[in-house]
Parts: sequence; C-alpha cells; structure tokens
Amino acid sequence: MIKNDYKRNVCVRGPDAFSEVKITDPKSYAAGREGIAAAMKHSFKEMGVVRAMTTLVHMNQKEGFDCPSCAWPDPEKPSKIGEYCENGAKALADEATTSHIGAKYFEEHSVEELSLRSDYELNALGRLTEPLVLKEGSIHYMPISWEDAFTLIADELHNLNSPDEAIFYTSGRSSNEAAFLYGLFARAFGTNNLPDCSNMCHESSGVALSETLGIGKGSVKLEDLYGAEVIIVAGQNPGTNHPRMLSALEKCKENGGSIISINPLEEAGLVNFKNPQSLKGLMGSGEKITDLHLAVNINQDIPLLKLILKKLAALDKAGCNVFDHDFIDKYTSGAEALLADLDTYIDEELLELSGVSIESVDTAVRLLANKQKIIICWAMGLTQHKNGVETIREYVNLLLLKGAIGKPFSGTCPVRGHSNVQGDRSVGIMHYVDKAFNERIETHLGFKPPEIEGVDVVGAMQAMHEGNAKIFMALGGNFLMAASDTDYTAEAMQKCRLTVQVSTKLNRSHLVTGKTALILPTYGRSEKENMSDDRFVTVENSMGRVRRSKGVLKPTSEHLKSEPELIASLADTYFKGKHVVDWKALGSDYSKIREMIDKVAKGFKNTELRAKGVGYYLPNNVRELDFSKLPGGKAQITINRLPEHNLEADEYMLMTIRSHDQFNTTIYGMDDRYRGVYNERRIVFMNPEDMAKNSLEKLDVVNLSSTYDSTTRTAYNFKVLPYKIPKGSLAAYFPETNVLVPYNHFADRSQTPISKSIRVRILK
Repeated sequence: MIKNDYKRNVCVRGPDAFSEVKITDPKSYAAGREGIAAAMKHSFKEMGVVRAMTTLVHMNQKEGFDCPSCAWPDPEKPSKIGEYCENGAKALADEATTSHIGAKYFEEHSVEELSLRSDYELNALGRLTEPLVLKEGSIHYMPISWEDAFTLIADELHNLNSPDEAIFYTSGRSSNEAAFLYGLFARAFGTNNLPDCSNMCHESSGVALSETLGIGKGSVKLEDLYGAEVIIVAGQNPGTNHPRMLSALEKCKENGGSIISINPLEEAGLVNFKNPQSLKGLMGSGEKITDLHLAVNINQDIPLLKLILKKLAALDKAGCNVFDHDFIDKYTSGAEALLADLDTYIDEELLELSGVSIESVDTAVRLLANKQKIIICWAMGLTQHKNGVETIREYVNLLLLKGAIGKPFSGTCPVRGHSNVQGDRSVGIMHYVDKAFNERIETHLGFKPPEIEGVDVVGAMQAMHEGNAKIFMALGGNFLMAASDTDYTAEAMQKCRLTVQVSTKLNRSHLVTGKTALILPTYGRSEKENMSDDRFVTVENSMGRVRRSKGVLKPTSEHLKSEPELIASLADTYFKGKHVVDWKALGSDYSKIREMIDKVAKGFKNTELRAKGVGYYLPNNVRELDFSKLPGGKAQITINRLPEHNLEADEYMLMTIRSHDQFNTTIYGMDDRYRGVYNERRIVFMNPEDMAKNSLEKLDVVNLSSTYDSTTRTAYNFKVLPYKIPKGSLAAYFPETNVLVPYNHFADRSQTPISKSIRVRILK
C-alpha cells in the first residue's frame, strides 16, 4: 500500500496471496484440440456462442478487422476456416466481452478498494462505457461529459510552464490514423515527449538493425519463411506469444527446412505443433518443429554465436566455401576485423559461458555450414538485456557472412509483440527528432515541429519522478505495469497533476494516478464506428505490410469515441479552432488523415486505395540490397563484446516471461497450460540442482530480491517450481516481477529495460 499526499491509499502491485495451485508435467506440443477448446471456452464465456462465431470469421480476413493481439502478418490467401490462433481468440473475447462497467460501478467501488484486486480480476470486470474523472481529494471516479473532459485536459496543458512538462505515451494497439494524429498533436503542442511501448520491447532491434542494415525493421516477408533452409528462433516463444508463426514454421519443415531454437527454456510450441486446421494436427502426432534446441544460459547468446562463427570460419578457411565472399566483398564492411577478433577468444571459455554442449554447437555448425537461405527470428529474449543491441548485431553478423540478407527465403525477422506497434513508429510515434519528417510536416501541414529530442519510457519515468513532467496521457496500454521498477513508476505517476488514460478496459494505471485522473473509453478493434458504415483504419504488420482494418460489432456503448475522433476533438479544444490544421475535419474524415500520412510518413503512398485487400508493403532498403545510407554504402559487420554480469556467489539470473493466459500486461486467465501451471502466477521456475543447493522443496515459498546501486527491491511470495532451465537461471512471470527491474538499468543505446537478465537473490 502507498499513501500519497492527496489521501488515496492504493495498492500499487496488487495482492500477493496464493491460489490453490495445480502443477502437471509441461506439454510437449502446442495447439491441437486443446487449443481449440481453450479458444472457444474464452470466446463463449466472454461473448456468447453466436456473437463469438460470427465475429471470429471476420478477424484477419481481407475485408475484416486486424487481430488486436500480436503483429504476425496475414497470408495473402487467408484460411476460410479461420485465420486466428488461440491467443487471438482470447484477445478478441477480452475486447468484445459483453461485461461492462460504468459510473454506477465506480460510485460503489473506490479506487482504494479496486486496487486490492489482482490484475486478472480488474481486467475481468469488462469494458469501460463512459468518460470518468477522479478529482483531487476523491477516491471515486465520477461521470464527466466529453466536452468537459477535453476542456479539463486543454486547460491543464495551457497552464504548463513548458510543453515538455507533458508526456504523450502510446501503446501498440492504436491504428495508424490514431497514432499519426496523436504524434501530430504533441508536436503542434510543442513537444517530442512521445514514449511508446516499443521503447520497452523492440527498441534494441530498431537500433541494432539501423546501425548494421540501415532500417529498424526486419527484411523478410511471410512467404520467405516457407522456403528457408534454416530458421533460427532465438529468445522467442511463438507457441504462446505469436502462435500463427507456428504454421509458417510447419511449412518450412514440410519443404525440407530445419529449425534451430536458442532459448534458456524449451517451449512447447517449438517442440511440436498440432495444427488445428489439419487432420495431422487434430488427430495425429503433429509436426516436430525444432531440429536442434540450444538451451543457452540467460544472456549468453554472444559467446554462443562467437563460437559458432569461429567454427564456421575455420571450415571456410579450410576451403569448404562456408561464407559468401562475393556478397561480403560487394555489400559489407568489417568482415576482416570481425574474423581477426574471433581469433582472440578461446573456444572452451565461450562454450562454458554459453552453457551449451559442444555436441549441440557442432550440430548447429553442420546445419548452417552449407546453407544460404537462413532466417533469424527473435523477440524480447534478445532485446531486453544490457547488451541487447550488441546481441542482435552478432546475429546479423552471421547472416551477413553467409550472404543471407536481401535474398528470397533469407534475412532478419524481429517478431513484434503488439498488433500495430511497428505502424505507430512508421507514422511518427518517436521521441527523437527526424529532420526529414519534420521538414515534411512544415512543408505540407504548415507548422514547424519542435527540434528538441523528447523522452522515451525511461526518460518519462524519471521526468515525472523528478517533478519535471506534470501531465501524463496514455493512448492505450497499462504504463504502470508495463514499465520497469513498479514502485518507482507508481511514485512518478502520482506526482503528476493530471493523468489521462484512453482505454477499453480497467487496469492498474487507472487506480495509481495523478492528483486528477481521467478515463476516456474508446472503441475496440472489432467494433464498427457508429458514425459511418464505411469508416476504416489501417495497420502495419510485423513485416511492413499496410492494410485496412474494419470492425463489425455494434459498439459497447453509445458514449465511446474513436481514438482519431477523440484526439482531433482534444486538439480542436486546445487550439480553440484556431490552428493551421483543421483538427475537427480530421476527426470525422479518416481519408483526410491518410492523405496527410501519405505526404508526411516515409513510404506511404495512395494508402486509401492500396490498403485494400492484402494491402501493400512499405519500402525496405535491405530487400533491395541498398545500404547507401550506411558508412561506405555497405552493411556493417560489427565487433560486439561479451556480456558482463559479475554475479555474486548467491545471485541468480532471472528472466521475466509471459504465461499462456496473458498478452503483454493483460491477464486473460490464471493458467500456463504449456508449462503445466494452473491457477497461479506467483511461480519461480528453477533448476532442481539449484533448488537442492538452497535446500528448497517443490512449492516452497520464497521472496526474490535484486540489488542495484545499493538499492534493494523485493518481490514477495513466490512458489518455487523445479523446471528444465539452465543452472544459475530463473524465470518468473511479469508484471509481478517488474518491481525487480531497476529503472536506471537498461540496454546501451536503446534504453530497453533489462527485464530478461536481472541479478536476483532467493530469500526463503
């Protein structure tokens, strides 16, 4: 509990009591009939049978709506049976639930009372139906009109000493139209304080890829995975986080390709996939996905990659033609320096750091040596480390030496988590200054954007905590539970004069607030906006394709506003109708927003028409083998240092993970079916030998603590579960363990929190 200076006693982290946990053996496959059953159970419970079945058939279809879950791309010919996965169905059910809460509920339940509930219980309350205000000194939200809400925000913005005292955060769920307007308003207001959820996940990917290949996006298309000879899946759990990816991996295997998984945990989806749309998946044994699993120690990918590269280099030097020297000479810079640097490392030391057996390393080398069509896929298991940027650059080194870039069935594949997080960045949600982008705004829209860099997520936390930011507005998301260092983030938000949340459902960020707080309810992705049957938005998937998304459901409430309309109305109120941009017109006609995007955002062109059907790809210089914007006009092969953790004798390395019943910070249920954990989230996975060393038995209760810069942070009450994980490594669910991640420790150059490599102690 935290009592702040305006007399609200709120529980920042939620309860830490236990449920009746049930433990079974981990699953050896993903999806199958159990996946169908789980998807239908959630869907029918939240939506009812008829509503569920009539809505699911429109998700990820050409003239339907984009899944509100992950950003995995849709095939050019979507399946007529259903182009969605178990977690996509859960995301839709969560959004399209028939459960609602409005002013009466908040009149009966204070924010103090609600804060005592778990994140799962808060989410289960249902959709928000009307705008609400929590006034200074009050503990109850009350209804407020849209007009009064906009006036309140506008007045607070006008009262700031500087535009940089306001922060405009964006989650990855928003459409291109909403994100563009949001960023445009922030710049018209006068600040580049535009942190977004990518700062906490794939910012390391963007930095690493920009430094080495000249673009912060991946280079492959969906169809490339089908014909790849080798796909490396590193630091990623597609079975839970991107389940539709398993279909692409299955096609790769059917076409003769091999899959290498690199991860401390062996996840069910990468062991075997029972495709629910095939007889083999429903009734048979499914498809074995991984040919080789490398159970690397947490954050030791770089020594593993260096050892593999050393062995490949030795084969190449012996005349085995392992590397593509024509490609290296024509398109890259830095190969000689890298190979010379590799010679300075000792094989046995690299092997010991990696934690992988020499037999497994040699198998990986054999799989890669004579193959050219190689794709590397990754997610937060690579990005959320102190050396996240360097780790990704080391994987890029492998592709460049093999000439596996800019060619069919080859390249980089960072798998984005949220459905339009990549699109948000493409249309201008960025805290840094892009001079060309600003010039286009000035040329085509008639105002000059600010030229001072804004804050990212880490900077936003610090600015609020230090009193340098007074207003925090979030376009979606659950900032408190998504950000690192939960207690610090809570203190930061509580120091604001005003916090504003544009949301579909209740979460803890609505309860741990500034002195005054607003909840502004908006449409879900699946809902048809009631102003026009023809209205649609656009999104960009993880591989750079832009397409339409058009909801089909009747809105939850007549009091909702769409995100573009909401932003446009706020801007019109702030500028009192006197601005070079006609904000009111943009809020009612999305085609005008797309016309602006085409003029200002790089690569967008004739989006109104080209986004129909399967949509269109944005330009990608890597696909054209164009590295002209990089030093020397060539892709950069880089030298990357080994990680340095300097663990004390009693410290372990902890990685935060998702359960199978969650998406980001949204908790759909209390089960993690693939790992055999039911009805509990306060679990720490531990190697049995480490348990024995600490005299721990199965389901013993422990606290987890991390100490950085002489500050100790503690996460209370976790049950220990013996699990197949490397010695010295631990895993536990977020957001429960985000409290252990120090706000001021993050990846070099990307400032992504170190959520996947936290030094911790176990306190029995």
